[in-house]
Amino acid sequence: MTRKQRRAAFIAVGLAILALAVGLVLYAMRDSIVFFYSPSDVVEREVAPGQRIRLGGLVETGSVETLSDGAARFNVTDMVETITVSYRGILPDLFRENQGVIAEGMLLEDGTFAADTVLAKHDETYMPPEVVDALKRGGNWQGEGAEASHAETYGQGSYP
Repeated sequence: MTRKQRRAAFIAVGLAILALAVGLVLYAMRDSIVFFYSPSDVVEREVAPGQRIRLGGLVETGSVETLSDGAARFNVTDMVETITVSYRGILPDLFRENQGVIAEGMLLEDGTFAADTVLAKHDETYMPPEVVDALKRGGNWQGEGAEASHAETYGQGSYP
């Protein structure tokens, strides 16, 4: 084997090992990737039951209900579509009606959303950027600077 052939073989083996490593990393990460959806996105894209997602929007006024077994049920809306969320656990202190929320979990066969994590906004001016963008797309954004872009309203880097 000539020097040029050895070098080509070495490069080919190196690329094969690199491709294998990238493939293994992507395979391992497939279950930890969670996409964000607004209620309208869930309906439009026909999210499959059992798929893990983040559902974001506003907690619908009058929809929060605490059940006898310690679970909570509430509706998340983007003012176009509404999805009922069930959650077993302690809701965040800042969780309240007509406020931004992100629930992580999965859609059930009956169309309700079973959340295992609920995140609420952390101060008076914060709303998750995905929720703001979804409300703006739906034409329902009524927050401060409704005409301004999200970056102009909240400044660069003001959210985690």
